[in-house]
Amino acid sequence: MTKDRKLDHIQLAFDSQTGFAEQDQRFIYEPMLAAHPNDEENSFLFLGKMIRAPFWVSSMTGGTGVAEKINKNIAQACREFGFGMGLGSCRKILFDKTHWADFDMRDTIGPDQPLWANLGIAQIEKLLQEKNEKAIIDLVGGLRADGLIVHVNPLQEWFQPEGDHIERPPLETITHLMERIHIPLIVKEVGQGMGEDSLKRLLELPLAAIEFAAYGGTNFSNLELMREDPATQEMYQPFAFVGQTAYQMVKTVNRLLQQMGEPRCRQLIISGGVKSYLDGYHLTSLSQLPAVYGMASAVLKHATGDYRELQTYLKNQLKAFRLAQQYLKLNPEYDGT
Repeated sequence: MTKDRKLDHIQLAFDSQTGFAEQDQRFIYEPMLAAHPNDEENSFLFLGKMIRAPFWVSSMTGGTGVAEKINKNIAQACREFGFGMGLGSCRKILFDKTHWADFDMRDTIGPDQPLWANLGIAQIEKLLQEKNEKAIIDLVGGLRADGLIVHVNPLQEWFQPEGDHIERPPLETITHLMERIHIPLIVKEVGQGMGEDSLKRLLELPLAAIEFAAYGGTNFSNLELMREDPATQEMYQPFAFVGQTAYQMVKTVNRLLQQMGEPRCRQLIISGGVKSYLDGYHLTSLSQLPAVYGMASAVLKHATGDYRELQTYLKNQLKAFRLAQQYLKLNPEYDGT
């Protein structure tokens, strides 16, 4: 009732006041130029498939007791809402199919959404040394995946008590892999992002996409360091605060495009520290390359239980994203501070 609503307004007026310190300086709010969003979806081509939302569920889990349920919930959501999924590290199922069901998501996600397998650079390096690239081909083919994500994680491997020793620069291994097999590749970091030189070299390769996994989100190097003994933690802890944010990386890629012209890799997955739909909208709008955004930990939080919880979360995220598209423009004076 109108009377009740007006009473609510009086009671909430003081609590709803906003301060200048909380103002989101990334955007200019333009209320005069658009109607409310409708339910129409704006599909676009990404990774060779039509997706209905600029969203990506970044690689997370597999080979644990609850992984199959989590991945099935995520794959079902990707199918319903029309976005892509990167599997967690598939190392466990390279030569042992015990946990295959945790990763075998093609039937759940359907044929039309991107589904990508995932292996670490250390495993790729070892398989190439053994001239066993067939194991990679069989993995991607067996999962009916669209390609392979290579996660580059030198700090994680160094800090991990059971970690592998990386013998060659990852770029050399990736280049070697592309010479030996013809499978689409995405290259990503694992929570600290990449600097300008690394990004430039990757943009020069015919990759399907680069995923940032930038500083500010789940940091797998720091995660492994937390499993170490106290003396080792104390020695290496400063590395936990090294890296590049997603905003810094988008700005770096945009600057590199001005310098190098047309890159061979022309798609980005912006992840790492993306906490909300406004972060995703800001970063994908800022990018001069076609981009989607990923929110791994937020999705994982809602994917462990009943599917309806994840469904509701993603429905609300996408509804709010479309509202941002209607009314928010990038502030050209924003400098990241």
